[in-house]
Amino acid sequence: MESAWFESVSRRGGRKTAALASASRHALAESCQAALARSQHALLDLQKNEGYWCGDLLADTTLESDYILLQLWLYPPTEAGWCPPTVETVQRAVKSILSRQLPDGGYNIYPGGPADVSASVKAYTALKLAGVPSGSDAMIRARECILTLGGIQAANSYVKINLSLFGLYPRAHVPSIPPEIVLLPGGVLYEMSSWTRAIVVPLSIVQTRGGTRPVPQGFDLEEITASDKSFQLPRRDKLSLLFSGIDRGLKIWRDRGNAKVKNAAIRAAEKWMLDHTRYCDGLGAIYPSMMYLVMALEALGYPPDHPDLVEAIGHFDALMTQRGESFFFQPCFSPVWDTAYAAFALGEMGTAPPEKLTQAADWLLAREVRRKGDWSVKRPDLEPSGWAFEFANEHYPDIDDTAMVLLAFMHAKASDPDAQQRCERRAVNWLLGMQSKDGGWAAFDVDNDWQLLNRVPFADHNAMLDPTCPDITGRVLEALFRRGFTQDHPAIQRGVTYLLNTQEVNGSWYGRWGVDYIYGAFLAMRALKHARGPEPAEAIYKGARWLTAVQNADGGWGESCASYVENHFVPAPSTASQTAWALLGLLAAGDGHHDAIRRGIEFLTTTQKPDGTWHEDLATGTGFPNVFYLQYTLYRNYFPVLALTQARRALAPKPTWVQPLAAT
Repeated sequence: MESAWFESVSRRGGRKTAALASASRHALAESCQAALARSQHALLDLQKNEGYWCGDLLADTTLESDYILLQLWLYPPTEAGWCPPTVETVQRAVKSILSRQLPDGGYNIYPGGPADVSASVKAYTALKLAGVPSGSDAMIRARECILTLGGIQAANSYVKINLSLFGLYPRAHVPSIPPEIVLLPGGVLYEMSSWTRAIVVPLSIVQTRGGTRPVPQGFDLEEITASDKSFQLPRRDKLSLLFSGIDRGLKIWRDRGNAKVKNAAIRAAEKWMLDHTRYCDGLGAIYPSMMYLVMALEALGYPPDHPDLVEAIGHFDALMTQRGESFFFQPCFSPVWDTAYAAFALGEMGTAPPEKLTQAADWLLAREVRRKGDWSVKRPDLEPSGWAFEFANEHYPDIDDTAMVLLAFMHAKASDPDAQQRCERRAVNWLLGMQSKDGGWAAFDVDNDWQLLNRVPFADHNAMLDPTCPDITGRVLEALFRRGFTQDHPAIQRGVTYLLNTQEVNGSWYGRWGVDYIYGAFLAMRALKHARGPEPAEAIYKGARWLTAVQNADGGWGESCASYVENHFVPAPSTASQTAWALLGLLAAGDGHHDAIRRGIEFLTTTQKPDGTWHEDLATGTGFPNVFYLQYTLYRNYFPVLALTQARRALAPKPTWVQPLAAT
């Protein structure tokens, strides 16, 4: 049944909603069209000559802080003090850290958020190492803030591990990560998330072979150590106590264990690590694992001119970014993700030059993963395909990116149609093969939800597992639906059931990879609009009702990263990306919500800058909930394009979208 957005009948009680006047509808459509013309030009200007898009990824100060500590590892102090050959870069990192200090002296993990003890401890340590005077106002305020938050003892396990490598935190009270983890039977390593295994394997070598590295004479962190708190491993429940006992045994093994077995474990970990640096831009192609790889190779005695170490440092240093006066590290690069979304948004608009989309398609086609990665441990017979998030990371193709590339290929046509068709067939089959048993899809792996691992002592970074989530599942389902799959297909049936079962009581969905419930809701709703039956329609109705209830007074939508802490929606100032997400969800519902949609459109069209872009300074991307967040600098550009395109279609006299079956 087809029904215009501007003239609909509520199926709940038969109440006819107010039709949007023709003049108002026309004015809104004109506003959308004008905004889209500007944004198309702006988005095309950002396309690289090679055909891809890649916006900066912005994170918190922990990356710059870790960089300074890494320099201490690579370049130990001398009797004259500490002056590494990278001193100029260290000072740029110092300036970057100081520029983001909060009024209370601490450092947060997302813009607008409160001081975080782990980020603050890292920043204080790095600044002190770099020579910022302890009596300066910045350092005094940082110390006071850290002590208020519980001192160094309140930091997470990875901060404590890093500090223990330099004798700045008691090693007896940090978790042990043994290299023997690579030798454990049953594929235990592969029950961890892909990013965790890429971190813990090199870190296990660092802990075992790195020793305790020197610090400048007289350097310590006593002043940020809380006098009323003891040093101990995290103890959350009885199971954590069990793991604490195991940790004590691991420490005994490290000191007294069989040397032959320990050496075999080191060599196995070294081989795993080096094998996983092939066909990628650094181990895991993400900052933490790339940093630990450098440290591990150095701990193993690789000389400074060894090709593997030179390459590892080169990949790591490539994450440094200088934009005018601004200096920062990116946690990784996002070219596949940005290219797929930009191409999809421009393709949906329908007016982009075909040759620009062909350039994007050719670039994406050349980056299909054709080698088996870690995912094949659980899917050994599945033909390789998919796309990674970064330029090159063939061990870790990403389910989310793969679905997004398939959506982009709906519009972006490569120079070789036959090659594209074969590629798309492989990618669809790979997506279907990567569905987990609960019906959902995760980021990198299948059935990666062994909850026992969340109790190990170093699991407080909130990233041990890669469980299925509504946001990725919604995107995969949309990609499959738009390729002609229907609910008659068993995978689609199970995916739809998963989304219905994971809807929150208030009508929203949890968003794992975007902040947060708005992100989950729009992706789930866009998938369910293709599904048949009263249950999907009811779920969409509830989702739309929730979205209208959380709209800001200015007509936009905004959600804080604090939603992950509170486990419910926490409002924030409106952002372009989150407003676009909410509009996409409401437009997928298709039944009423006129005023909310009108106000959302007006927010985007009136806040667009003259150059066709939007301003956004809050984090709307999620790395690890409660630990690490991201600002995708292109989100503010291509998501509004997608939303305004859908709105323009809905405002057309003959709408091109089909309303989902009404709930009974």
